[in-house]
Amino acid sequence: MIVGVPKEIKNNESRVGMTPAGVFELVKNNHAVYVQSGAGEGSGFFDEDYQQVGATILNTIQEIYAISEMIVKVKEPIAEEYPLVKKGQIVFTYFHFASSEALTKAMINSGATCIAYETVEDEDGTLPLLTPMSEVAGRMAIQQGAKYLEKPKKGRGVLLGGVPGVAPGKVLVLGAGTVGIQAAKMAAGLGAHVTILDVNMKRLRYVNDVMPSHVVTEFSNEFNIRKHIKTHDLIIGGVLIKGAKAPKLISEEMLSDMRPGTVIVDVAVDQGGCIETTKPTTHEDPTYIINDVVHYCVANMPGAVPYTSTVALTNVTLPYVLKLANMGWRSACNLDKSLSKGLNIVEGEIVYKEITEAFNLEPVLV
Repeated sequence: MIVGVPKEIKNNESRVGMTPAGVFELVKNNHAVYVQSGAGEGSGFFDEDYQQVGATILNTIQEIYAISEMIVKVKEPIAEEYPLVKKGQIVFTYFHFASSEALTKAMINSGATCIAYETVEDEDGTLPLLTPMSEVAGRMAIQQGAKYLEKPKKGRGVLLGGVPGVAPGKVLVLGAGTVGIQAAKMAAGLGAHVTILDVNMKRLRYVNDVMPSHVVTEFSNEFNIRKHIKTHDLIIGGVLIKGAKAPKLISEEMLSDMRPGTVIVDVAVDQGGCIETTKPTTHEDPTYIINDVVHYCVANMPGAVPYTSTVALTNVTLPYVLKLANMGWRSACNLDKSLSKGLNIVEGEIVYKEITEAFNLEPVLV
């Protein structure tokens, strides 16, 4: 199969869809790999690194899309890429379709087969291709939140860990999934007081078992959320419903209950955000303020640490890329039920129920 790795062109996205190690494995399996010139530079991988393992370097993104049977990338195609995606092509990337009707319609019109990293699902319900980026984003959420709590960044002026004689900052984590647990771990490591909310008691019991005593768990409901937002300095939105829009747990009206300079980091922004006032931002301009509350809603947080993120992503995507390249998408998905859950749009037809629900469309079964 001919596999293409384009340069990411989303604002401040420095990751790349595949490391040279990944390319090496594809070439070893007799596949042709074309990498756009400069695609890996942001992650510390250069054209010669790819050439040394057998890739061919092409200069433009148009050439990559034109020649490739399968595109492997990191983020969803943006508007200027829509016309480049072609009928019969496999596009394997993070899509988050439920948050963008324009992207969904563009991929339907393209006639391509779109396999979304974020909906590949193992038998136990875990999301193996989303997990490493959720781990990165969860940890980063505390780094960024701690920074934006500083007064020059318009935050409350609170040091999360406190100092002797001064109480530590308080962190409220919405969701005890991968993002929430990694955020809680980082916040606890800094010495902050952490409250983590979820509706899944199994997850809360797990958190209670593995976290130190200054991480406390509570059942998630509106009453408890309203209670905690009044006293917590940093709020992390880490709620995920597989393939669907995130529920809005904090309304705009609730911001008035927060103290000026409170910081919200909504990691769920890729799926529409779990805060009503969430709107996607970029690393170039990451925050905005509503009702004196600082919102950090960067839609590609792991893109700020591209080396770590790219290596972590290729570690988990490569086995699936090899299956798709070796067998084609139909045979690969028939044999691998986890991979088949990644099918979102097949040759112009939506086949993932949550997307149809997001836009009131009819699903097609494959």
